[in-house]
Amino acid sequence: MIELGTAGGSFHEGRVALVTGAARGIGLGVAAWLICEGWQVVLADIDEARGAAVAQALGERAFFVAADVADEAQVVGVVAKALGQFGRLDAVVNNAAIADPHNRTLETLPLAHWNRVLAVNLTAAMLLAKHCAPYLRARQGAIVNIASTRARQSEANSEAYAASKGGLVALTHALAVSLRPEIRVNAVSPGWIDARDPAQRRAEPLTAEDHAQHPAGRVGTVEDVAALVAWLLSSAAGFVTGQEYLVDGGMARKMIYAPG
Repeated sequence: MIELGTAGGSFHEGRVALVTGAARGIGLGVAAWLICEGWQVVLADIDEARGAAVAQALGERAFFVAADVADEAQVVGVVAKALGQFGRLDAVVNNAAIADPHNRTLETLPLAHWNRVLAVNLTAAMLLAKHCAPYLRARQGAIVNIASTRARQSEANSEAYAASKGGLVALTHALAVSLRPEIRVNAVSPGWIDARDPAQRRAEPLTAEDHAQHPAGRVGTVEDVAALVAWLLSSAAGFVTGQEYLVDGGMARKMIYAPG
């Protein structure tokens, strides 16, 4: 399910981060990285069974709260439980998302699917910012929103996901201006990240062709994203706000032509 590494010591001892969508994938990778740096982490996820198991695996610095972060009342509950457990809040990582970028064709796209994707991928980030702002402001805290390179590039039949991630990038700079100067807000936009559990990655490795198409020479890992998120939450990034960082192995800069 998870393999803890060493991210560099306990220099963030006592600081508390709330990470949404933390039961798997990038959210789990971010939570694990922060814990290795000395953070205490509140993991929020809709998957109660897996979330509880992940928190147990991460140890005493992890605290799990089951919640649908698209529901404002549940967001209020998450924040209250985080404060009740740790007494402070220094950072929020808005990672929760309906991760499958594909929907039906536009002509058959159900409005309910569109609304749900935007609620989880975009509205939830606004709700977390809204209800965490007073506590983050008291700690000169930071928010990182996990967007996507699909905010700027698309495949066919991905309207809901692309719109939600594009909105999240825009929400990032809006929040950075509204919450200044006490709270910094930035976005990280991953490209192709192999976010599968370690056992699955070993059992079904990606191909050489998968890696070779990236200018960096490989597909990304959750650790690539987590390292950047951790830096953005740290005092080392104190002059950085309102920005979007692409973590895509250089793919956004690569000219791609169909063979002809």
